[in-house]
Amino acid sequence: MLFFVKVRVDPKNMSLDDLWAIWEKEAEGVPGAKKAGKVVSIYKVVGQRRVIIIFDVESHDELDRILMAGVPMAHYLEIEEILPVRTYENF
Repeated sequence: MLFFVKVRVDPKNMSLDDLWAIWEKEAEGVPGAKKAGKVVSIYKVVGQRRVIIIFDVESHDELDRILMAGVPMAHYLEIEEILPVRTYENF
């Protein structure tokens, strides 16, 4: 199941150095998630604290687990939009 997910990073009361450190830790996990096939693609929106991700997961529950607790920044993410998508070729 493919999902388009747009999240905004809310640093709350975090310093810029702390935000950068946790964001770097988050970024280190992306290659593994891509290799496992869970993250199809991921983009940082220029000039904003937003990230756009295409996930390929087995279920809604798996996506919940990933977004709510499975990433280092889980407590700093505000989910703005989740859309189920499919490849255009299968339309």
